[in-house]
Amino acid sequence: MDTPGPLKTRFRKVNDFLLIERPWFRRIVKAIWIFFFMAVIGLPLYIFLVIQNPFNLFGPLPGLRAIENPESDLSSEVISADGVSMGRYFRFNRSQVSYEQLSPVLVKTLLISEDHRFYEHSGMDLHSFLRVISGIVTFNKQGGGSTLSQQTAKNLFRTRGDELKGKLASLGSPMELLISKTKEWIIAVKLEKTFTKEEIIALYLNTVPFNNNAYGIKVAAETYFSKQPSQLTIPEAALLVGMLQGTSRFNPIEYPDRARDKRNDVLFKLQQHHYIAQKQYDSLKQLPLQLHFSVQNQNEGIATYFRTILKNDLTAWCRENGYDLEDSGLKIYTTIDSRMQRLAEEAMAEHIRKLQHDFDNAWGRRNPWVDEHGAEIKSFPERKIKRTEIYRSLVKHYGEGADSIRIELNRKKPMRVFTWHGARDTIFSSMDSLRYYNRFLQSGMIAMDPRSGEIKAWVGGIDHTYFKFDHGRQAKRQPGSTFKAFVYGKAIEDGYSPCDKLPDITPSIKVNGTVYRPPNSNGTYGDGEKYTLRQALARSLNSVTMQMMERVKPENVVAFAQRLGITSKLDPVYSLGLGTSVVSLSEMVGAYSSFVNLGVYTRPYYITRIEDKYGNVIQNFSTERKQATDEVTAYKIVYMLRGGVEESGGSSQALSDAVTEGNQVGGKTGTTNNASDGWYIGITPNLVTGVWVGGDEPSIHFPSWGMGSGGRSALPVFDKFMTKVYRHSELGYPKGQFRQPANGLDGARLDCVEEVEPQEMFEVSQ
Repeated sequence: MDTPGPLKTRFRKVNDFLLIERPWFRRIVKAIWIFFFMAVIGLPLYIFLVIQNPFNLFGPLPGLRAIENPESDLSSEVISADGVSMGRYFRFNRSQVSYEQLSPVLVKTLLISEDHRFYEHSGMDLHSFLRVISGIVTFNKQGGGSTLSQQTAKNLFRTRGDELKGKLASLGSPMELLISKTKEWIIAVKLEKTFTKEEIIALYLNTVPFNNNAYGIKVAAETYFSKQPSQLTIPEAALLVGMLQGTSRFNPIEYPDRARDKRNDVLFKLQQHHYIAQKQYDSLKQLPLQLHFSVQNQNEGIATYFRTILKNDLTAWCRENGYDLEDSGLKIYTTIDSRMQRLAEEAMAEHIRKLQHDFDNAWGRRNPWVDEHGAEIKSFPERKIKRTEIYRSLVKHYGEGADSIRIELNRKKPMRVFTWHGARDTIFSSMDSLRYYNRFLQSGMIAMDPRSGEIKAWVGGIDHTYFKFDHGRQAKRQPGSTFKAFVYGKAIEDGYSPCDKLPDITPSIKVNGTVYRPPNSNGTYGDGEKYTLRQALARSLNSVTMQMMERVKPENVVAFAQRLGITSKLDPVYSLGLGTSVVSLSEMVGAYSSFVNLGVYTRPYYITRIEDKYGNVIQNFSTERKQATDEVTAYKIVYMLRGGVEESGGSSQALSDAVTEGNQVGGKTGTTNNASDGWYIGITPNLVTGVWVGGDEPSIHFPSWGMGSGGRSALPVFDKFMTKVYRHSELGYPKGQFRQPANGLDGARLDCVEEVEPQEMFEVSQ
């Protein structure tokens, strides 16, 4: 046997020293070679296959164009004339902001908490990746490995959604997650090549959800703090950033203690990275959450009824112009002034709350749905329930006439109901609920700039959460004596003067073989005393109105009212002069504005322009104008309407000094049979405001005419509103005088010193 020589012995010692002959060492070397092969050849091949997606194994990736122009569902925003966001239309409540609109505090808090090496990597952070791998090997989770760019990719392109899944996803969650993560890496790198770091930060914050139907940082800041992102403080930014690690788990509404702890964790990170000092951290972590929470929906915020009406118009516009209102990110600029809108809502609530108390006291335990003789309509609840969705669904389920329908309608269940003192939880059946809600008075109010046609305030009801029906445009009710302005308007146009006198005697008008002779509001047919036309309108004398209807004829009054903006069908009958044809509040406000605007009808409008999500103007809006009657006629009617304030016994004399002092004001009350409808249309030199008050149906009203008259139910709302407007000079609607015709009054006198009887133009039947 050969004895090893010195050289071979030396090599064996070297091998022993280098451990080359050791089996376990060879396995390590083999693993290194495999890892090297996978890293250099296998990983690129895998990524190549994911990109190419052969046989749809991995699922599609968004194309380059989609990555360069990422889309996300964006809510469309309604903006007031004074620049206030009034609400949104959305599937997902999301709205974009630019990087410049983000608070520096928010940006720094986000980066420190979520990706503090953001400016050091190009979409993938090797440190975070290795930390995740280490956590998997040691079963010790040490934080996420996704960069902001990867998270942005996931949010923008829904990489975990079914639309991007391939066939291999059927192998189970680990494979599905691996492929999704790979796509996020790929997209993140492309995003880094396409956008600046600042743009990626904005993209990320615009796409993350914050629970409570808040998507994106803008909506989140508004929802939780009633602020814009640029106004967020350090603890507020820390709370929102903390929510990103679990929006449900750290929801500050559901779990305030948990959310506060997470906020403080983020604050601790800020202190660890020397963004805030230890003393500041110690102070901030003691603070409560200080939320100003308000979930955005169509029942919340201001101008809720207006936004519903607006949505109907916008839906039609979007259909014609190829937009989706709920995810196109449109900006809808309106004429509504948010400050005036709040004042209008306050004025209505203040008065209707008190009026409802009087209404309840007047009826006591009796039901307010009565016939023309004051007897309760026993079938009212059963008849009305048949018009509800719950009834239709029960009929569909059980069949028409089934006993189960009655049983279900009377089954008690928990529900939250409206009260003027706040929502109240109770136990009601569907029938109980119907009876309860039909005891409430409803109201509508619209204020318009008569020269521009801009609607400045729109209140369609008392509470949009519980009463959806709009009483500004949707509802049409009899206008009562507010319609008399058109009767006198036609008379003035035909040559009558406000100073002409007629006796307070109701004529007996022969109609189809019968006699029509309506009494005055006091129940009499007049005392024979003579009044000027201005006084007659001021006192709302039916007797004189009917004389004028005989003289100018109903069909001519119809034509005159239509020229001034009334679009509803008007019956050419004598009772029209007392307001028996139904009209909407918006029509009446527009028509009265024609008087103030010297005979020019300006169609009421409320959209000024629509912009796309990039701020490009898609369409500007204007209104239509036409000369409906001559300037002198219009001014004379304004003079007559002022008589309600200035004439003895005028129906507008209940207006307060805060409105009338140093100001020219006019108006007309209106009350229909049984006081089913109370109206007031008030005019000032620069604002026309209409108010309607009544029950949900004409059969619901005060038990006496006087209690529900327009002067008592509607006029006070106008008075309260104008008082508030005049207190706020910044609104730009000061007191003043009405404009006069450019060429004067053609010699007409309006002081009524020489009161004369009008020439008999037609034979009057007394």
